[in-house]
Amino acid sequence: MPISDEKIGDFLDHLAARVPVPGGGAAAALHAAQGAALLGMVARYTTGSQYAKHEAAIGRIIAEVDELRVLALRLADADTDAFTAVSTAYQLPSSSEEERAARSAAIARALVQAAWPPAQVISVAGMVVDLAEALAAIGNRNVISDVAAAAEAARAAASTARVNIEINLASITDEQAGLEMIAEEGKADAIITRAEQVTAAVRDQIRA
Repeated sequence: MPISDEKIGDFLDHLAARVPVPGGGAAAALHAAQGAALLGMVARYTTGSQYAKHEAAIGRIIAEVDELRVLALRLADADTDAFTAVSTAYQLPSSSEEERAARSAAIARALVQAAWPPAQVISVAGMVVDLAEALAAIGNRNVISDVAAAAEAARAAASTARVNIEINLASITDEQAGLEMIAEEGKADAIITRAEQVTAAVRDQIRA
């Protein structure tokens, strides 16, 4: 069953169970989805004559965060599928030299594929922070704290996805794939810093 079709309680039960999936990668994607959803809520409260001059920008933000929310949920499922493939590869027979070689190759392929969903989550988190920055400047002040909540969810998505890439990197033997993953993982630091800046800016507004 796709994660988007699960009840929250059921998903958390599965997350807590002694099973390979869902795990941290799916959780990272859901952090990103929650961040996008919170921005959608703030944008939908930023309407009416008071915000008429921002109507076009708000419309674009709503469309983008709704797409990002759907994409993040797809990445949660992709992460689950990818780690299921990793688990399956580790269970392949290894009695003969040929079987061991085939198993090693399958594991290597599966690990590379498993690194891509969290890498894409980092990109989604970056886009959520982009939109949080925009809404922090023009969003309805009555719900401005939710912009910070969205930024913090995106920060959690990026940092969680980063550590999931890092643990895969330890086992990836494909040099080119490893370099690509390092490049993607390296994007997280700037996203995390920007998310923290959004939160700080919102808190300054609240205290003003």
